Amino acid sequence: MNRIKCLDGLKLDIVTWLKDYLTQEELSCFVVGVSGGIDSAVSSTLAAETGHPTYVVSLPLMSKQQNHRLSHDHCKFLEEKYENVTYIEVELSGAYDHFHHSLNWWSDAKGFKKTEFTSDELTNANTKARLRMMTLYQIAGSKGGMVVGTGNKVEDFGIGFFTKYGDGGVDISPIADLYKTEVWEFGKYLGVDQRIIDATPTDGLWDDGRTDEDQIGASYEDLEWVMESGIVNNNHNYLECESWKGEVITPQLKTAIKVFAQYHKQNRHKMVSVPIFQFNQL
Repeated sequence: MNRIKCLDGLKLDIVTWLKDYLTQEELSCFVVGVSGGIDSAVSSTLAAETGHPTYVVSLPLMSKQQNHRLSHDHCKFLEEKYENVTYIEVELSGAYDHFHHSLNWWSDAKGFKKTEFTSDELTNANTKARLRMMTLYQIAGSKGGMVVGTGNKVEDFGIGFFTKYGDGGVDISPIADLYKTEVWEFGKYLGVDQRIIDATPTDGLWDDGRTDEDQIGASYEDLEWVMESGIVNNNHNYLECESWKGEVITPQLKTAIKVFAQYHKQNRHKMVSVPIFQFNQL
C-alpha cells in the first residue's frame, strides 16, 4: 500500500504538526521509546527533526541482542546527528523480574502462597509493554515533555495490535495514519539504517522471539489491502467473496480477511474511547 505522493511534503507536514502541538500544549520536549523497529525509528527521527529537545529511549527488557543493538545504534545515530537529541538507555529486566516475583506470591496470616497471576504469557508480554510506558512517562513528567507514539495505521486502527496502556499509552501519534509499508518507504527517505528497514517486525515482548506475523497470522501487506478496501465493513458476506472491487480474492487474502475481522472485533475496545456511564437524573 502506498498513498504517499510527496515525501518532502509529508515530512514537513508531520514535523510542523509536532512542533505546533508541543507549543500549543506548552510542553518542552518529546520522549520516544526506540525498539529497533521501523516504526519507532521513523517516529523518533521525525521528533528529532523538530529541533525541540528530544529524548530517545532504549528500553531493553529481556530483549534479543539484535533488537537491542539496532535500538542502541539508531539512538546513537540520532544523538550524533541532532544537537537537540539525548539518548537514554534504561535496563528494565531487573524491574520486571522483581515485579513478576512479587506478584507470584501473596501472604496472609498463614504465610506465603503462590498465585496464578503470572501464568498467562500474553498478560506477561503486555506487562512488559506497560513497564516501558511507565518509564517513558516518568522521563516525560520529569522533563515537562510528551510521549510520542510509534504505532502505524493497521495496528492502531485496523487490528488493535498494541498493548492498552502500554505502547498504546501515548500523547501524540505522528505515523498512526500511515500503513506499515508506507512507514518503510518513509524510513528509507529519512535515512533510517538499512538493517532496521530489512529487519523482520517484532514487538520484542516474547522470550521465543516470535515476529509480528507469527502472532497475527497474516502479512502487513495483506492486512493493509483488507483495511483499505473496506471489504470487512462494507460486505456482510466478506468470507464468501471471490473478488472485491476488481481484485481476485486469493486463499492468502481470504486468510487475511478472516484475521482482520477477528482482530478488529476482538480488539475494538482498545480502539475506541472508554465507555462512560451517562448520569441522567437531573
